[in-house]
Amino acid sequence: MKSAEDRETLDQEPALHTAEDASPRELWQASWKLLLLLAILGLLVVPLLRELPVGQSSRIGLLAWMLVALALYWLYAGMGYRPLLLLQLLLFSGAAALLTAKLLLVAIDVHELTVLRYVARAMILVGTGLAGANLGGMLLMLWRRSRQDHPVHRNPRS
Repeated sequence: MKSAEDRETLDQEPALHTAEDASPRELWQASWKLLLLLAILGLLVVPLLRELPVGQSSRIGLLAWMLVALALYWLYAGMGYRPLLLLQLLLFSGAAALLTAKLLLVAIDVHELTVLRYVARAMILVGTGLAGANLGGMLLMLWRRSRQDHPVHRNPRS
């Protein structure tokens, strides 16, 4: 049987922290981190992937797996809104699975299913759009909170 002290430590485990319950300072930090990670991905990783001597499906597959890792990190770090983060993770994981299946099919000499690559690419684009919406939502919440903290003073004469 567990003692009262053990039950107290179990009750004090950290709750999942997301943008909904973040302080303005935490929102700024998460917004900058998210923006920085998206910029690094777009400006450094994608051009490097284009230079790899592999096929288009392989490049997109590598990008999809990187996005899965990044989505897991965003979810773990609470960098945004949990439903959007989960949907991003679902889309990126689905795209990675489709592209892995496509690569396995090519390995057994089935080349006709290019639709898998197109669907995976669309899933990646939708997931990336959700990352932008997540960032925009955090910035919007930060803007609203800053307006609530500093109400506009009106001139009583006008």
